Amino acid sequence: MEDYSILMSVYWKEKAEYLKESIDSMLNQTVMSNDFVIVCDGPLTKELDGVIEEMEKKRPGLFQIIRLERQKGLGNALRHGVAYCRNERIARMDSDDVSVSDRCEMQLLALEERQADLVGGNIIEFSDSVSNTGAGRKVPETDAEIRKFAKRRNPFNHPSVMFRKSSVLKAGNYMDCPGFEDYYLWVRMLSCGMRGYNIQKDLVYMRTGEGMYKRRGSFSYAMLGIKARWKIYQTGYSALPDFLISAGGQLLVSIIPLKLRTYFYGKFLRRN
Repeated sequence: MEDYSILMSVYWKEKAEYLKESIDSMLNQTVMSNDFVIVCDGPLTKELDGVIEEMEKKRPGLFQIIRLERQKGLGNALRHGVAYCRNERIARMDSDDVSVSDRCEMQLLALEERQADLVGGNIIEFSDSVSNTGAGRKVPETDAEIRKFAKRRNPFNHPSVMFRKSSVLKAGNYMDCPGFEDYYLWVRMLSCGMRGYNIQKDLVYMRTGEGMYKRRGSFSYAMLGIKARWKIYQTGYSALPDFLISAGGQLLVSIIPLKLRTYFYGKFLRRN
């Protein structure tokens, strides 16, 4: 199979044990990578640096560690990271999630068989351990379904994607769009005529818990979502009704009480 790079960003608030588990899940893929890019978004803790040093000793020559002098946010960190990736195919991975062992093998096959530029999959949420799973997020499969879905909601699970580097660069690469860097990039890629596909299997265990839904309950988070959707509307990809409906939904979900928000995500935005 074709070689591929792994792209990860980490910052000081992450937990060292989560980072180690995440990296290990990518080192244990059925098709191994020959290029693992980790962007340190600003100075890290001693514990996080310790994990990175341990992994470099474990797999000499595999890792490229890119250190930014100050924290610049996920979009800017990934923008740097894409430029350093040595291969055309890049698998994204978050620093606290866990990939299934054949995730990358399935995606490498799908990129060729579907002639796709961007391949994702479903995710399943967990809290402390991958044996303690909850709801998941199922995304549309075909390019046509993805294009329709993207007008109002993010059609890919960011930690699950593998994409072609040349396609991402052609669309302008990641940009600063806090909280929605990935969605903004996917829309620009689709606008350029690039093809998407989602494997209808769980590819990644995504670490969540009540904290995730609590973070999405602030007015500031709602404003980030509305601003991101306005940017998407300005690309010409979606129509004004799409913006109004998606922005209104973002505001509503952000202002309702935590218990109701958690129920809403589980009932309408996730699948059990």
